[in-house]
Amino acid sequence: MGDPGPEADPSYAELLDDRLRQAAEQRASLLSAIEQMRVARSLTSADDEHDPEGSTVSLDQARDSALLVRTEQTLAELVAARDRLAAGRFGVCERCGRPIPEARLRARPEARLCVACAGLRPPSPGRRPGPR
Repeated sequence: MGDPGPEADPSYAELLDDRLRQAAEQRASLLSAIEQMRVARSLTSADDEHDPEGSTVSLDQARDSALLVRTEQTLAELVAARDRLAAGRFGVCERCGRPIPEARLRARPEARLCVACAGLRPPSPGRRPGPR
């Protein structure tokens, strides 16, 4: 009889819970920073062109907004992984059906694909295929 799958290992549930908590904390921090920047901007001149700090504030706000989007994507991926764990499908590649190696799951518990299948993803728009 083979080894039990990752869904039988309670440490994966703990790992997912820990990563979910970290991502939720990061999301809250980013939302707070974005709100603070919004308030600060509303109290100052909106003329970024002539304000030496304006471009920095705009860049910070754009960076934090992009980080917020990525953090929310990570949260959704972690919740989906937690659902797969509860359903007994955690650690199984969604493309080929083979087990995802433990090292990959420990590094990226939200992984849905094994390393081989993850490498088969179609190139992103605007990216030319070819050697990396």
